[in-house]
Amino acid sequence: MFRSFFPMPKIFFGSTVIWTAICVFIWFTMGSQLQGLLSLDPILTPSAGEDATPFLTNQKVWLYQYILMATYGFCVLWYFIGRNKWYWWSVVGSASIFIIIFAQVQVGAYLNDWYGDFYNQIQQALAEPGSVSIEKFFGDMVPVVLILMPNIAVAVLVAFFTGHYVFRWRTAMNFFYMDYWQDVREVEGASQRIQEDTMRFATSVEDLGAELVSSLMTLAVFLPILWTLSQQITELPLIGAVNGSLVWVALVSAAFGTVLLALVGIKLPGLEFNNQVVEAAYRKELVYGEDDPSKAQPKTVLDLFGAVRKNYFRLYFHYMYFNVARYLYLQGANFIPLIALGPSIVSGAITFGILQQVFNAFSRVENSFQYLANSWTQIIRLMSVYQRLRRFEKAMPV
Repeated sequence: MFRSFFPMPKIFFGSTVIWTAICVFIWFTMGSQLQGLLSLDPILTPSAGEDATPFLTNQKVWLYQYILMATYGFCVLWYFIGRNKWYWWSVVGSASIFIIIFAQVQVGAYLNDWYGDFYNQIQQALAEPGSVSIEKFFGDMVPVVLILMPNIAVAVLVAFFTGHYVFRWRTAMNFFYMDYWQDVREVEGASQRIQEDTMRFATSVEDLGAELVSSLMTLAVFLPILWTLSQQITELPLIGAVNGSLVWVALVSAAFGTVLLALVGIKLPGLEFNNQVVEAAYRKELVYGEDDPSKAQPKTVLDLFGAVRKNYFRLYFHYMYFNVARYLYLQGANFIPLIALGPSIVSGAITFGILQQVFNAFSRVENSFQYLANSWTQIIRLMSVYQRLRRFEKAMPV
């Protein structure tokens, strides 16, 4: 699954973790010294000063440059270490997706700051009619439009790029497996595993991997923001004042949901796997029946379809109580920030702008902590595909 696309997967992914740790260590220990030597901020920072644009302050220019250098520097190393035929897609393509996700998280951080100022302005305009001019009101929206329009274009290009990325991975898996076709052709559902499961696996891993990276980056950016905003919160209901209160509330909420759904959905991966087995058997008999009149007889078809029906009904039953737990948790989680902010709201300790900033930052942090809870259904399906492909690969003489 991985060795067909990535160069030396165990070493590659292990070195990715080590490289990331080294780069983070360098940033926090020697980042300021390196900035004076390598940063392009004197060229890129507007002459009007750091505040001319929130994206081109001295520190942010250096951060963007460092991320680019660290990410593509890793690609350069692997160009010489273990480059394979899919290098430009598997290594450089993955790095590019990482960079784009980082850029989108930075846009989200800027919007969080903008919401705070803009909604404070709305509060002022409502409390003191005439205090905010219409020119200023609409003028403050212009920077957001100028940022969001190219961001939309980037999102479209990313969707186009990731589509090609996933298909390249499927292509690599397809030809890798076909090299061993004579060894694996007798495996149950061999044609389906090559034709369908490879695409499902590549798509699911890319989606879940990109979402995981996005969640980790969001936490890195928004945790400090939420911790700072927590200083504006006077106390939590029933608990009182707690340092970084909103961060702990988001963490506990997400941990509870993740454990809950893992326990409730423990039987689903096996049922999804069985579902693919019975579907493959039914499909295979029908395909044989197209060319051989002795195949796909009514009794055989009835028995095979009965197995499909039985497994689907079991799957529906187990998904029923899983979805009850999932939707109750996700809907209930929407009220957690309101409950946590209750004392601060009724005491008038925060402004409307701060309230919006807290809601936005809290939802991003909580959603990142809820990565497993939000992705559990897709993870279950990926686990079933993984099990099928692993059994398939066991028949290969390598």
